[in-house]
Amino acid sequence: MENNADAQPHINPVTDHDSHRTQVNVPYDPATKHSHNDRYVDESRTRIPSIAQGGWLGIEQTPASRDEITPHAGEIHNKANESSKALNSLRAAVLGANDGIVSVAGTILGVAGADNNPHALLIAGVAAISAGAFSMAGGEYVSVSAQRDTEKSILDKERWELINLPVEELDELTQIYETKGMTRPTAYKAAYEAMHHDALRAHALEELNIDPDELTNPWQAAISSFFAFVSGGLLPLLISQIPASFLARVSFIVLAVAFALLLTGFISAQIVGTRKHKAIIRNVVMGLSTMLFAWVIGKIFGITV
Repeated sequence: MENNADAQPHINPVTDHDSHRTQVNVPYDPATKHSHNDRYVDESRTRIPSIAQGGWLGIEQTPASRDEITPHAGEIHNKANESSKALNSLRAAVLGANDGIVSVAGTILGVAGADNNPHALLIAGVAAISAGAFSMAGGEYVSVSAQRDTEKSILDKERWELINLPVEELDELTQIYETKGMTRPTAYKAAYEAMHHDALRAHALEELNIDPDELTNPWQAAISSFFAFVSGGLLPLLISQIPASFLARVSFIVLAVAFALLLTGFISAQIVGTRKHKAIIRNVVMGLSTMLFAWVIGKIFGITV
């Protein structure tokens, strides 16, 4: 008999009457150099939904045996959606505030290098906050909207495959679990049960790395970035209007910005779980370097009228 390596595996259920289990016979696989004829699963759970049924999306979902993860001692687990929302919002807020601090402080010091008039610094600061906040919010909205559209398109394609390619999708998820270290029988059983619970979610998480219940929100990202930038930019702007000598105002701006950058660097490191001192040093050095560069440029191109 001619062996066609490209042919789809022929699934031939054979009932073991003594154990009331079903053996799914799969031909010899040259890639793994063995067959999977030792794959046993419960007979009532080997039925793959047909296309006429709507594939994996046309079946009644089985309930999960556990609603949430119980953390071990010393560890806190939030629900995935809540944790993801909180982290995304916090990340956008920290980055926005950091950008607002550095951008506005750099603009004010750049202008101060050419003209130390408080009114000029006020105009420069307000302009920097307005342009920066709207620019950052608009950029976040556009980029996150594109990401969301891409995620929705990918999920639509996955829905079509789950309806029209039920056998192939089960085998695909089985192979994914095999790459995670499971044996073929365990991977098949895990994939079968996961797809009976929520096929789209199982494939979205394991195959696409997308949580279908937690798609990116462009409005949330844009609004968070806008207010975070404004709140960060207000710090150097308000300090620049302190009724003090020019040198004192500049010194206050530098000290306040350095402290604020230290704080945002600490929070950023806390979010991602990296070493805090490295993140703080990196953040403070880059922010102060930006302000120094702006000051030098202001001095070079500044004109006295």
